[in-house]
Amino acid sequence: MEINFLAVLVAALSSFIVGFFWYNPKVFGTIWMNETGMTEEKARKGNMAKTFGLTFIFAFMLAFIMMPLTIHQFGALGMVGGDATKALPSYAAFMADYQDAFRTFKHGALHGFTSGLFIALPVVATNCLFEQKTFKYAAVTSGYWIVVMTLMGAIICGWK
Repeated sequence: MEINFLAVLVAALSSFIVGFFWYNPKVFGTIWMNETGMTEEKARKGNMAKTFGLTFIFAFMLAFIMMPLTIHQFGALGMVGGDATKALPSYAAFMADYQDAFRTFKHGALHGFTSGLFIALPVVATNCLFEQKTFKYAAVTSGYWIVVMTLMGAIICGWK
């Protein structure tokens, strides 16, 4: 299986598009700002190049790991040690039969959603408990990640 770096790039960029809408003051931006104590003045003082640069790197990392989470064929590749050239002939037969099985946007969205629900939500919610953040903050933040991971999963799995 080859890595589709263009799909990974687009999936990473999708997090910015979702964030643009999600954190808009007319959607959840005002709630998020109130819950974090963020102000427009405070936001302007931040290093935006650093913030958006690192955010893109982290989004790229997340999009990259969505491949084995959403594409079942990566599991088959893992079963042969990651090197298809050393696999038994049955691996080639399996891949010929199931090369594109479950490789749809819909299937990727399902796995992206479940990954967000069972990975992002518990991580964010646990941090919120110890940091004594509100339920609103946990809902807005984990909701964002669930939507992002759903979209990333759809892009990664469906883009052949």
